[in-house]
Amino acid sequence: MTNAPASWVPPFCPNEACRYHRQDRELWRFKKAGFFTRKSDQRRIERRRCDACRRYFSSQTFSTTYWMKRPELQRAAFWRLVGCSGFRQIAREFGASPQTILGHTARLGRHALLWHELHRPRGPIPEPVALDSFQGFEWSQHHPTLFHLVTGKDSHFTYGFTESELRRSGRMTDEQKIHRLLSERLFGRPDPRSIEKEVASLLSIVTTPGQSLELHTDEHQDYPRALKRLRDRCFQHRTVSSRKARTSQNPLFAVNLLDLLIRHSGANHKRETIAHSKRRQGAIDRLWVFLIWRNWMKWFSELRRDATPAMKLGVAEERVTYEMLMAQRLFPGRIGLPQRWGVHYRRLTPTRRIARIATHRLKYAF
Repeated sequence: MTNAPASWVPPFCPNEACRYHRQDRELWRFKKAGFFTRKSDQRRIERRRCDACRRYFSSQTFSTTYWMKRPELQRAAFWRLVGCSGFRQIAREFGASPQTILGHTARLGRHALLWHELHRPRGPIPEPVALDSFQGFEWSQHHPTLFHLVTGKDSHFTYGFTESELRRSGRMTDEQKIHRLLSERLFGRPDPRSIEKEVASLLSIVTTPGQSLELHTDEHQDYPRALKRLRDRCFQHRTVSSRKARTSQNPLFAVNLLDLLIRHSGANHKRETIAHSKRRQGAIDRLWVFLIWRNWMKWFSELRRDATPAMKLGVAEERVTYEMLMAQRLFPGRIGLPQRWGVHYRRLTPTRRIARIATHRLKYAF
């Protein structure tokens, strides 16, 4: 049975387990199934039902505000997250709970990750790149974290990131050494090869087998070991001293500027802040939102305003607006995330000091 003409035609079945979620769109059949009134704004929404899987859905199912009690907070949360506001500051402004803002941030982070995967360049990277590791921490400064970022040397487009949990190092007082010892006995010690593994994982995602790539890094000893793990790729690895002036003449300028903007735009990465991320997953969500803003929405030069990093790279023809970014809901089953970034989407990144992982496993709002 074919459906009669209606004011709204769904593009595909939103049920990931249904065969019509990804293919055979021309064979798909669905039926009108009445209406419902949305509680948040009292709009009357048309409902449909898939003939194959019998799942009910509506136009709201394909909106980025699906299952939201306060959809008006989505836009405000996005701009304040890249404007260096903390969760409590945002919550006070809009009369919401900080936990509500945290939920909006997690959803924005997942959407940003899917957007990045959908629109990032495919094939060999057409420019030299700079790789660096941005340091933050989770829970407390006793648990440092590194975010490994690959940025185009010419376009300043950030191709992606992975993260590593670190053991606290550097100069410590006797009290801090005792604290580290007790913490490691209770919660375990981070993997000493994490940087090597995560950098190799990142490069395996953003590069293609057989590619020859000019790579600029600092003199970190784990980077050459990471490159040796990728035997099917060829890297012209060039190191730069960390003591070299961080001017525009520095080969690492693009990623150094990115580090500066992350600290400038994120309240959780400010020095001596009380807005630091309690979970590493929270920092990951915020960083994906930041990368979308940086790559597709922020001008390469705030003076000239002639292009964004994505436009310079050639993966966008115009500057992306918030309305364009949030025009429609993205489904992970139709995009296909790399396994390492799938961990980010499902919120499976652990925090040693918090036993329970707040994973993302909703059935209808996945």
